[in-house]
Amino acid sequence: MTVSDLHYLTLALVPGIGSARLDVLLATFHDAAAVLAAPTAALREVPGISRAAATAISRADTERAAALVVRTHEQGGHVLLPSDSRFPAALRDISEPPTLLFAAGKLEYLNRPAVTIVGSRGHSRYGAEACRHFAAGTARAGLVVVSGMARGIDALAHSAALDAGGGTVGVLGNGLGVVYPSANRALYERVGTHGCLVTEFPPGERPHAGSFPRRNRLLSGLSRVTLVVEAREKSGALITVDCALNQGRDVLAVPGPITSPVSLGCNRLIQLGAKPALGLRDVLEEYGIKATSAPAAALPTDLTESERRALRAFDGGERHVDELVTALDCGPAEALAVLTSLEIRGLVVQEPGKRFRPAHPHSARL
Repeated sequence: MTVSDLHYLTLALVPGIGSARLDVLLATFHDAAAVLAAPTAALREVPGISRAAATAISRADTERAAALVVRTHEQGGHVLLPSDSRFPAALRDISEPPTLLFAAGKLEYLNRPAVTIVGSRGHSRYGAEACRHFAAGTARAGLVVVSGMARGIDALAHSAALDAGGGTVGVLGNGLGVVYPSANRALYERVGTHGCLVTEFPPGERPHAGSFPRRNRLLSGLSRVTLVVEAREKSGALITVDCALNQGRDVLAVPGPITSPVSLGCNRLIQLGAKPALGLRDVLEEYGIKATSAPAAALPTDLTESERRALRAFDGGERHVDELVTALDCGPAEALAVLTSLEIRGLVVQEPGKRFRPAHPHSARL
């Protein structure tokens, strides 16, 4: 990081100095070093700069900014300023663009064509199947899947994209190094290794009440299209929809049963004019990508040996859980844990009566 970048970072970290005030300050004083060196009285003359803001700027510390860069590197991340070529171009012109970002993993995904997939934390089985269908299909078509690293549809979208061999970006409502919710630790590590994690919040910062609504403008901003898979009438996913519409992005919604509370938000969006997503073709045509017959999905490469043995035990058919316990030569609790993992990843489907079946045939050898 250059001295000029460090001065910019120092200024951007001043509380209350958002993108609009930062632009005015830089236009007035020409560069961040001059802003930091300006007398408080001169800062007070800048429109929108209060006495408190002027005082905070005059007390800004470049050593704190330098220490933050070190902490970010310790988390395996990078500080991205708007001047950095790796900074996502899609976020430069949105309302309230981020003044800086912290990112880890495959940063090239931040500037690739992407689709944002959001939905309910408490989804239905139908919602889970629809999410995997769209996330895996768009990933195989070369689109990066963007979502918010929350429970439910978000987690399924990230996992399905990676399972399909594609890319994914997780937009955090907290700093790097903080896993929220804690149940997503394995997903956090997987996305950080094989995908990309990005956030506005400094490393170690915990989420708070305003974190996630603020994060949502980045979720929609990174993509041309936001796809809502399932959402209740007052779901947080609809905040992302509002952001997308304000940014001039397109919104698609997956229709659902009129009797399902988790589909009410999606059905209402369609009623108000959102494009219904009836299949993968509806999403891909937004990007000018022709939908073709997809090849059989290959198995993820990071399956455990127990998961592979369980899939072999199906032999293409339906099996009762007791049969799988015998095949795995383990206790019922361990077998159910394996089956639950496979179900979450969309590889098996549970039927009534504690019976399971493969979700689809696999071309990969077990």
